[in-house]
Amino acid sequence: MSLVSESHAEELVRGAGQLGIPLDDRQQRLLLAYLALLIKWNKAYNLTAVRDPDEMVSRHLLDSLSVVPFVAEGGRNWLDVGSGGGMPGVPLAIMFPERAFTLLDSNGKKTRFLTQVKLELKLANLEVVHARVEQFQPSTAFDGITSRAFSSLEDFASWTRHLGNADTRWLAMKGVQPDDELQRLPEDFRLDACHVLKVPGCQGQRHLLILRRTS
Repeated sequence: MSLVSESHAEELVRGAGQLGIPLDDRQQRLLLAYLALLIKWNKAYNLTAVRDPDEMVSRHLLDSLSVVPFVAEGGRNWLDVGSGGGMPGVPLAIMFPERAFTLLDSNGKKTRFLTQVKLELKLANLEVVHARVEQFQPSTAFDGITSRAFSSLEDFASWTRHLGNADTRWLAMKGVQPDDELQRLPEDFRLDACHVLKVPGCQGQRHLLILRRTS
């Protein structure tokens, strides 16, 4: 029995349409193939707390796709920090095949899964790195850095500071707007923009905070 049903496919296309993101055949096929891998590997690898495949389309795929318009604004070289099961990095790599995405995680099980995703989906623009973020030393700064996993904006900014520069955009996906966390941002970071993300099928609040370095 297929792990991904026709209703999952319909929910994906319908939700992407509501987000204003049309999916071509390739994107739809790869996103559903990724979902199938996530469902399959989650049983053994505990990649996500979401156990019900019927919830994964909205809470993982559509949630990741909700930041596509902001990634589209620019930047060729992106980093997804604490990528875990690959959100939002894998869906973004599928949506932007002409851009490079590095998925970083310190958990070996999760990077093994991400490597499998790269191989099975043939995502040539995706690189998987197994390392702690503070020890990761790439040769050049990233144009954009995304995260869905960090517990605080302060940690996200502090631990990834060395991976960007004054031109980098930091995209932090959060639940409720974290006003208290913004008060504790490092002095060399500022809030560039805050957007409410309306994710089809998701009940809770979702926000995208875009940070920049001031120096």
